[in-house]
Amino acid sequence: MAEENSTSSISKARTYEEMGEFWDTHSLADYEDQTYEVEMAFSPAARRTYVNIEPDLMEDLWEIAQERRISAETLINVWLRRQVDEVRLRVAA
Repeated sequence: MAEENSTSSISKARTYEEMGEFWDTHSLADYEDQTYEVEMAFSPAARRTYVNIEPDLMEDLWEIAQERRISAETLINVWLRRQVDEVRLRVAA
C-alpha cells in the first residue's frame, strides 16, 4: 500500500496480506454499491513475461547484480540480449 497508515476502502486492510484474507471470505457482490466504474487502457509494449529461475541460480544472479549495482532484472535482460544476438549472428553467417 502507498502510505504506511493507509487502509483499503472496503476491507479496511492495512496490508496486502490482510486484504487477501478479507477477500478470501467476502464477495465483491456484497459491496457493489461501494464500487465505481473506471476506464483503463493497457499498452501491449508494457507486457512482461515471467519465467521460473532455479533458486540457487537466482541467488547467484542477485549477488552478481548487487556487485554491479544494478537490478537482477537488468542483469538478466542484458545477458539474455547478448546471447540472443550472438545466436542470431551465428545463424546468419
